[in-house]
Amino acid sequence: MENNVTEFIFMGLSQNEKVQQLCFFLFLFFYMILMTGNFLIIMTIQRSPNLNSPMYFFLSFLSFVDICYSSVTAPKLIVDSQAKVKSISFAGCMVQLFFCHLFGCTEIFILTVMAYDRYVAICKPLHYMTIMDRKVCSVMVVTCWLGGFVHSFIQTILTVQLPFCGPNLIDHYFCDVHPLLKLACTDTYVVGLIVIANSGMIS
Repeated sequence: MENNVTEFIFMGLSQNEKVQQLCFFLFLFFYMILMTGNFLIIMTIQRSPNLNSPMYFFLSFLSFVDICYSSVTAPKLIVDSQAKVKSISFAGCMVQLFFCHLFGCTEIFILTVMAYDRYVAICKPLHYMTIMDRKVCSVMVVTCWLGGFVHSFIQTILTVQLPFCGPNLIDHYFCDVHPLLKLACTDTYVVGLIVIANSGMIS
């Protein structure tokens, strides 16, 4: 079936103008705090010679991924809260979907790696620096990114191949798989199960 949808329209968080104004200031405020906080964490770890343990190595990557993850949806949400029509192109929607899942999944994997790091530090303190050397930490971070990429690629491929032939109103404030499945002009039961299984395994 041919895809004749070129853009999607977000319903957003609210249709009330006063609520939209409140959302604009709140999300802008929290986004600026989040960016500042994460940049400060990264700069502090990079510039402090005492913070060179694996825990801080992972923490700096977590802060970087958090900056990226927040920047996929928050700026668009902030701008849309001031717009009459909250639209996004089909290609833009798929790009947002891909990076949202990439950074979200990578963040989950980095948190898991950090939990393993703390397990080794507590349960095998004498072997900690041998087990968690710089090379191992780097391999773990690369693996987190690869895992996030595979997860995101699957989610995006499953969504982009769906036919969208009419409705383009998304009851959400950013592009995600489940709101898009509701708009597809085909039976999405099997795709929905694969998406849930894929996300469930990551969680």
